[in-house]
Amino acid sequence: MWKILRQIGRAGIRSEAAPPYDDALRVEAEQIQRDLLATLGRALAIRQVDAGSCNGCELEIHALDNPYYNLEGLGIRFVASPRHADLLLVTGPVSRNMELALSRTYEATPAPKLVVAVGDCGCDGGIFGTSYATCGGVASVLPVDVAVPGCPPAPIEILRGILTAVRRGQPK
Repeated sequence: MWKILRQIGRAGIRSEAAPPYDDALRVEAEQIQRDLLATLGRALAIRQVDAGSCNGCELEIHALDNPYYNLEGLGIRFVASPRHADLLLVTGPVSRNMELALSRTYEATPAPKLVVAVGDCGCDGGIFGTSYATCGGVASVLPVDVAVPGCPPAPIEILRGILTAVRRGQPK
């Protein structure tokens, strides 16, 4: 313990300075909130469904809840029930065992329903493709509004996909 404390005393605190304040980020967050209110009339509720993924995409989705991306601050939250959801965020190739469950989840989601397929597997089946065990990408089971490619896609790309789906769902 003393060795570690001496090392800390000799080296000092080694961290970088906080990034400078950027007022443009505040304007973007306000625009996102206005888009959500124009489309849905309230905050965006997302139901995330793992249809058979390796969990790589889920790790990136969980990163969206950290303070850096701050989904809650943008008016976007994850919900446990599809009955409370506005958007389904689906990862992985749809396994044969999840096909019916995914269809029921979609049916339980109230209109306007938005679907975002995340990752290469969610877009087109990825390395799994279509086989005896998988139906392929999410579009083979549900109508997909936005596909976010990548293995796994970065959290910012997932956020862009969510916002693209919301903006496409706006009344004209």
